[in-house]
Amino acid sequence: MGNNNVVFLEVIEWFDQTGNTMLARIPASGSGEIKYGAQLTVRESQAGVFFYNGRAIHVFGSGRHTLQTANIPILNKIISVPWGLTSPLRAEVYIVNLKTFTQQKWGTRDPVAFKDSQLGLIRLRAHGLYTVRIVQPLLFINTLTGTVGDFSTQDVEDYLSTVIVSRFNDYLGENLDSMLDLPGKYDEISGGLRKCLQADFAGFGLELSGLYINSITPPLEVQKAIDDRSKLGVFEDLNNLMKLKTAMALEKASENAGGAANGMGLGFGMMLPAMLSRQFSEPAGTAPRAQKCPGCGQANAEHAQFCMFCGHHLILFSKCSNCGENLDPLANYCSRCGKPVAGTDQKKHCSRCHFENLGNATFCNQCGERL
Repeated sequence: MGNNNVVFLEVIEWFDQTGNTMLARIPASGSGEIKYGAQLTVRESQAGVFFYNGRAIHVFGSGRHTLQTANIPILNKIISVPWGLTSPLRAEVYIVNLKTFTQQKWGTRDPVAFKDSQLGLIRLRAHGLYTVRIVQPLLFINTLTGTVGDFSTQDVEDYLSTVIVSRFNDYLGENLDSMLDLPGKYDEISGGLRKCLQADFAGFGLELSGLYINSITPPLEVQKAIDDRSKLGVFEDLNNLMKLKTAMALEKASENAGGAANGMGLGFGMMLPAMLSRQFSEPAGTAPRAQKCPGCGQANAEHAQFCMFCGHHLILFSKCSNCGENLDPLANYCSRCGKPVAGTDQKKHCSRCHFENLGNATFCNQCGERL
């Protein structure tokens, strides 16, 4: 090797010691000298992405792989003749964790505005959990992680929580008339919200496999109004029940001529509406083996790189923020709609309060005005 400070990577593998690391870069900083013929081991719950000169040139599925031309044909162009087949490659490998990450928290850091048809403008707090997993490793690297040495769920939690809260505000504005109608709609809201968020998560190579709402909390005065309305409903139900029981007793007494009405007992029951609570258990099982083509939707083999039905590339580099078309890594314009490839997310400012919202938000998180 000549230089004692030079270390050639000949065996490459990675184990997640924390349970929440989504990606690890080998080496952690800079480009490593990976020896031609080095052994790369990828576990069942992982994917390996090989980078050379800043570009991804191959994605590896589970198994043991030898980094040579048999596995990566493009290495024929990389390895120069004067150096021979033992020359090191100035490259890096990203190991992506494909397991399902559970117990991820989302919530409103500040209350969001909601225009209630009966209570007026109120501010809501909401909290819950979601489960997520990486389904497009290369798209995940290109859109979220970049060149960091390691990337965990904590690194993306704040941003994803912001996206969820924004879509939550939009969904309530479109589908909920009043907070007085909220009890009993938690499942409906969480299911609809999850559908709204699928495209946002897919743009980062992620799949939102579950979303749960633990609480939607209005201010104390609104909570008191809801409690008062519930009590009025209970008294109304009780009054109707008493009338029913009385009518049944009178009918029975009329059938028993001469019977004493004093022995008649009138009973009634009362049920109070309980506050909803959300509990769930994570579905057991492993990630599906088939890859779903983003072009035609057909299922392909686990490690296929092109769709066997339509020829669409299964490994996404990035997506157009306007129409969702898959983009070439060097594209400057979208091939479908012609929109320039944006480097950063577009923001939408509220014309009323000038608050900065996500680009495709419908309602302002600050004042509740429709954008």
